[in-house]
Amino acid sequence: MLTQSFKPSHPLKPKRNLRKLGARIFAFFLALWVAIALHNLPEPAIAASPVQTPLSTRGSQIIDASGQPVLLRGVNWFGFETETHAPHGLWARDYKEMFAEIKTLGYNIIRLPYSVQGLRSNSISGVDFSIGSNADFQGKTSLQALDLFIQEADRQGLLILLDSHRLNNQRIPTLWYGDGFTEQDWIDAWTMLARRYKNQRNVIGADLKNEPHGEASWGTGDRTTDWRLAAERAGNAIQAVNPDWLIVVEGVEKNVPGQQLQHWWGGNLEGVRNYPVRLNVPNKLVYSPHEYGAGVHNQPWFSEPSFPSNLRQRWQIGFNYINDEKIAPILIGEFGGRQVDSSSKEGIWQRELVKFIDEKALHFTYWSWNPNSGDTGGILKDDWRTIDAPKQQLLSTLLGDSVALDPDPTPNPISDPAPEPTPDPVSDPAPKPTPEPTPDPVSNSGLTANAVMDSDWNAGFCVRIPVNNPNSSPIRAWQVRFEMNQAQIDNSWNGDFQRQGSQYTVTPPNWGQPLQPNQTVDMGFCAKKTGSDYQPRNVRVVEL
Repeated sequence: MLTQSFKPSHPLKPKRNLRKLGARIFAFFLALWVAIALHNLPEPAIAASPVQTPLSTRGSQIIDASGQPVLLRGVNWFGFETETHAPHGLWARDYKEMFAEIKTLGYNIIRLPYSVQGLRSNSISGVDFSIGSNADFQGKTSLQALDLFIQEADRQGLLILLDSHRLNNQRIPTLWYGDGFTEQDWIDAWTMLARRYKNQRNVIGADLKNEPHGEASWGTGDRTTDWRLAAERAGNAIQAVNPDWLIVVEGVEKNVPGQQLQHWWGGNLEGVRNYPVRLNVPNKLVYSPHEYGAGVHNQPWFSEPSFPSNLRQRWQIGFNYINDEKIAPILIGEFGGRQVDSSSKEGIWQRELVKFIDEKALHFTYWSWNPNSGDTGGILKDDWRTIDAPKQQLLSTLLGDSVALDPDPTPNPISDPAPEPTPDPVSDPAPKPTPEPTPDPVSNSGLTANAVMDSDWNAGFCVRIPVNNPNSSPIRAWQVRFEMNQAQIDNSWNGDFQRQGSQYTVTPPNWGQPLQPNQTVDMGFCAKKTGSDYQPRNVRVVEL
C-alpha cells in the first residue's frame, strides 16, 4: 500500500527550476460579460440548471450546448499518471464515495492526469478491491479502469477534463516529447482518447500537456521547442477526430519574446497577445495557467515590499488580460497549498487568488483532491476521509450554485472499448434512483435542514445535509439531529457525528458557528447499508 508521504504526481523539482505544485481555486459567480454588439453589455447570469454538453467558448466565457454560461469549479485527482496506473486513495476508500463527496462539496469537474505509458499498461495497483465498489476495478487494465472512473463520474453528474500530465510514470517532461516517447506517440494517445470518449458526454476536453517548462518556448517559431505550434498540431489532430472537445492550452515557463515577468512552470501566457493558438474548429480554445504560493517555492515576488498588492498586476500581465479582453476563457488548471491563513505568505497568496478568481469569474481545478501531494496537501487529509476544513471553507466562497451534469444511471457508450473480464458480481455499476429529499422541517431556531441522497448503490450511500439560516440575525450555536436505523457511517464531513442507538447528533465545526443570515453549511456523510431501512429521517436543527 502506498504511504501518505508518497507524492507521485509532483516529484520535487530542482530548487532553481521550482517545484511542482498543487491545485486550484476557482470561480464562484460574479458577472460574466458577453461580447455581442456592445462591448460593455452585461452578459446573462450563469446557468443554474444542469449543463448541456458539449461545451464551447464565447469570448471569455465557456458556454453549454444551449448557449448558457457555465463556470467550471473543480479538483485534480491524480494517480493514473503514476506507477499505480489508477486513481490514488482507492487503497483507503470506495471510489464511489469519493465521487459523491466531491459533488456534495460543490465541485462540478475533475481534472484527471494520465501518462502515455500508463495508457498502455495491462495492470493497475494501489487498489483495495475489498472496499465496497472498488471490486469494479478487479482485473482491469489501466484504460479499462479509466473507462470505469469516467462512467461513474458521469453517473454522479461530474465532468472530466483529461490532462496529459506525463509521458512516462516518473516525471513531468519539459517538452511534449522525450523520456522515450515521440511527438507522434503523444498525439496518437490524444486521438485515441478523443475517439474512445467521443460519445461520453461528461468528458469535455483535452488539457494538451502539463506544465511546459525549461527549453519550451512560445512564439519563437522553432518547431522543436515552440509549445504554441505543438499545441496547434495536437489540437487540430484531436479536432479532426472529435470536434466537440474543448482544447485547453497551458503556458510555458520562459523563452517568450518580450516577456515581462518570471513565471511558474506552465504559468506564462504572455505570448498569447502576439502569438495566439490557432485551431481549425473555432470557439473551442481555453488557456490554462498554473499558479502557486511560497509553500511550493519562495519566489522573489513573495518577498517584494509591495506583496501582496503586487500579485494582481502579475496575474493581469501573465494571463488575465486574455480574460479581460475577451480573447478566450481562462481556466486555472492548478493552484493550491497547505496554508490558507491570513498571516503566512502562502495563506495570504491563496486568499488573494481566491478573491481574484471570484472577481474575474475565472474557471479552476484545485490541486488537489489527494492529500499525498507533498508540497501542497489536498482537500482531504492524510486519512483520505477527513476534509481540511479551513481549506474547504476558503474554496467554498467560489462554489455557490454549482453547475453540473444531471446524474445519469446509463452512461454513454465508449467507442472502441477494449474487451473486459466478466464483472465481479459484488459490483453494482448503476446507482439506484435517488429518493426525494426529506422536506425542510421547522425547528426551534428557525434554521432549515434536509437530507439529500446524493448517491445510492447496493452496499452504501452518501447523504448531504444543507443547513440554512433564513433569519435576519445569526444563530450562534446549533446542532442537527436525525434518526437512522440500518446503516453504519464510515465517512463524514463538516460535522462531528455522534450516535446513540438510532439517534444521531451532528455538531458543526467552529467555523460553521455562528450561522449568519442567509448562510448555508453543507454537512454530509457516506454509510454502509446493514439492512433495507437505511434512509435518514426526521432531520431537524436545534438551537443551543
